[in-house]
Amino acid sequence: MPGIRNIAVSLTITLATTAKASPVFDPDGPFREGEAFGTPATCDTIGQWIEHVPEYDGRISMVIEGPITESHWDGALAYLIMCDPEGVQVMCITYEPEEVTGEPIQFAGGYIRAARKQIILDPCLTYPVE
Repeated sequence: MPGIRNIAVSLTITLATTAKASPVFDPDGPFREGEAFGTPATCDTIGQWIEHVPEYDGRISMVIEGPITESHWDGALAYLIMCDPEGVQVMCITYEPEEVTGEPIQFAGGYIRAARKQIILDPCLTYPVE
């Protein structure tokens, strides 16, 4: 059955050429493959870290620590902002509103680079700093 053998060989070659190596994430950085937690970035360090995000077509998670600077609630979703607009701002899209208290918290969620100086974490959860 040469037809089936040719299909099997073709499929094997296709799968081998489309498989990509797992991305390499800096163990000291805020980015991880999937839903894992890295070392939290801060508003002072996120500008350097976003230039080192691995090339990857799958989910990348990011964690950052600092105070919330803005909080908006539309009745279904909360849009929490961390960091000043002069630097890199991070928006956490989550399900619970948070108060702007000046106390540091953590945002952790799916990384999206929305613009040169804008990151969206969606979905995102907030955690107290321990």
